Amino acid sequence: MPAEDILYRLADLFKVFGDPTRIRILYKLSEQELCVCDIAEVLEMTQSAISHQLRILKQMSLVKFRREGKTVYYSLADDHVATILAQGLDHVEE
Repeated sequence: MPAEDILYRLADLFKVFGDPTRIRILYKLSEQELCVCDIAEVLEMTQSAISHQLRILKQMSLVKFRREGKTVYYSLADDHVATILAQGLDHVEE
């Protein structure tokens, strides 16, 4: 059994995946790197709402970002995130 603090961190990670908007953002970022304005347009949401969700995803190390001039582009932090999404989808589609 993992240590108690690890279990709490794992539970926090799964909480982040409990929001459909964050899942939609992660799926879009699994397809390509996007800026906030592009994500907002694709998901038909405000940039403010997207920024809020991206902040949560960054805090959990699920997304990373890079600056190009004044524009910030987001992508998945690593292949683990894509794997979690794919395995979760496989599980619910069975």
